[in-house]
Amino acid sequence: MQAKPEWGTVGADELSATLWRERKQLELLLYRLEAQLLHVRAGHTHWLKFTAADVEKALESLQFDTLARNIESSAIAIEWHLSANATLPMIASAAPPGVWPELLQEHHRELVLLFKQVETAAAANVEALLMGTLAQADTADDLAALADDANIERALAATRDCSLPLLKEFLGLA
Repeated sequence: MQAKPEWGTVGADELSATLWRERKQLELLLYRLEAQLLHVRAGHTHWLKFTAADVEKALESLQFDTLARNIESSAIAIEWHLSANATLPMIASAAPPGVWPELLQEHHRELVLLFKQVETAAAANVEALLMGTLAQADTADDLAALADDANIERALAATRDCSLPLLKEFLGLA
C-alpha cells in the first residue's frame, strides 16, 4: 500500500526546482557582471561588446526562470491559501509541516544573498563604466572613441537592467 502524498508536495517540488534554476541563473549573472567589471577596470573597453552581450543573455535566461517561478509560486500560494502574489517568506511560513518551511527559507536566504551580490556588482559596474566614459573624452582617435563609447553605453544599458524588481518583490525586499 502506497503512502498518501504530503499535502502540497507536487507544487512545492516544482517551486523548489524553479528556485534552484533561478539561483543558478543569478550566479551566472553575477559571474558575468564580475567578468565585465574586470575588463572595465583593466581598460579593455573593446571587450565590452561581448561582456554586455553575456549580461544580456543571462538576464534573458533569468526572465524565463522568473516567469516560471511566478507561475509556480502563485499556484502553491493559492493551494496553501495565500494570495497569488505572496512573497517567498509568506509562502515559507504557510508551508505544511515537514521539509518545506526549512527548504523554502533556505532558498530565500540564498536568493537574498545572490540578489544583494548582483546589486553590488551592478552598481560597481555602473560606476566603473561611467568613469570609463569620462576617461574616453581624452582619446585622440575619434573612431576608436566612438566604438568604445558605444561599447560602454551598451554595457551600461545591460547593467542597469540588473535591478530585478520582480525578484526583489518576491523576496519581500521591496
